[in-house]
Amino acid sequence: MGKRQVIKKEGQTVDKGLVSRALAHVGKKKHVSGTLFVQSTYNNTKILVTDKAGNAIIWSSSGALGFKGAKKGTPFAAAKVGELLAEKAAALGMKEVDVVVKGVGAGRESAIRGFSSKGIEISQIRDVTPVPHNGPKPKKPRRI
Repeated sequence: MGKRQVIKKEGQTVDKGLVSRALAHVGKKKHVSGTLFVQSTYNNTKILVTDKAGNAIIWSSSGALGFKGAKKGTPFAAAKVGELLAEKAAALGMKEVDVVVKGVGAGRESAIRGFSSKGIEISQIRDVTPVPHNGPKPKKPRRI
């Protein structure tokens, strides 16, 4: 009988190399205000920061930070993405943002909380999640 390998599973942690790589490149232009788009699905949370004209400045997602599988859709992962983008936005000189939330995932609120925890003021929150009025036509009943 050989030695048995013990594989230690850690809790939810962020890959430090991916975070430092994400923070390495920050643009030269200064932006005082912008828009924060949060797209939260059951499987992932994507966050995008744009200027007032709608041009993308910075973005990230739970998967880009190293979360894999079902952990990408957790509120913890969304909060970490929010904190990372807030640090980048603060480095660009951003003071206030409008927030546009889309989707039904678990990371909706925690992404916003993580972003606002770094001192950037949130002036407005809008929810643009699409809601069907009646949905698609149901299937016809089976004839046996």
